[in-house]
Amino acid sequence: MIYTVTLNPSIDYIVEVEDLRLGSLNRMTRDLKLPGGKGINVSRVLNQLKVRNTATGFLGGFTGQFIEDWLQEEGTSSDFVPVCGDTRINIKLKSGEETEINGAGPDISMVEADALMNKLYNLKSGDIVIMSGSIPPSLGEDFYNKLIGVCKEQGAEFVIDTTGQALKQALIHGPLLVKPNHHELAELFGVTISTRAEIITYGRKLLESGAQHVLVSMAGEGALFISEQGVFYANAPAGKVKNSVGAGDSMIAGFVGTLSKTGDVLEAFRTGVASGSATAFSDDLADGELIEQLRPQIQISQL
Repeated sequence: MIYTVTLNPSIDYIVEVEDLRLGSLNRMTRDLKLPGGKGINVSRVLNQLKVRNTATGFLGGFTGQFIEDWLQEEGTSSDFVPVCGDTRINIKLKSGEETEINGAGPDISMVEADALMNKLYNLKSGDIVIMSGSIPPSLGEDFYNKLIGVCKEQGAEFVIDTTGQALKQALIHGPLLVKPNHHELAELFGVTISTRAEIITYGRKLLESGAQHVLVSMAGEGALFISEQGVFYANAPAGKVKNSVGAGDSMIAGFVGTLSKTGDVLEAFRTGVASGSATAFSDDLADGELIEQLRPQIQISQL
């Protein structure tokens, strides 16, 4: 079984305004409310790929109920810890360029945090836990480390998709996969990266630090896959980019879902790139049909 963990989910409220005027009345030309949170995105795409999974984390209030109802209607399995505070709302304001206004999210109590930890004690050997996104300040910077400790104790693999210190702390425990984009990779090592060779150099450092597999997304320039099997490049398929939210999460879903079913890392890489691209070409997250349409366009070459 694959489990996804989203510690600070959201409703993503997408608002389009034709010509935003600050300090004046503006009228929306279109709006859309979607369940948000990186782990939830992964679960929704895994569901499209027909890979069994369960989404967990913290949800609260009427906003949390919106997410629960959406996942249930889609057929995505969930097992969230209910919390006292309301799940946050993140605003994506589109007027020419996109402006994001993210909510802080609820404070998580010790009792609520322990309830999530206890769920992970039901993990079995061979399970995969995908931990994605930021950690609410009330949980402390080392909360992912605590969850990783439970995974290791239960014999489960884990994937970590976060940045900064939380990622550095996780590497020593041997994550199945890490997936920075090239900007996040540069930030992690405090350098400027301007060439593919530099991406490969620092991607290999992630392997040396403990990661089993490394995916580095490069937007329209494709993606790199780095592992003990070698370094591989995949092109980005042709299409009109509509959406930047959730493409990286979709790539993780495609990779981990396919790897869990086939054990083939290159087919996992191909599906990952197809899934990320399918989301970029959609208003919401990728659907299974579009992912399958894009897969044949993904050409993989060893560098």
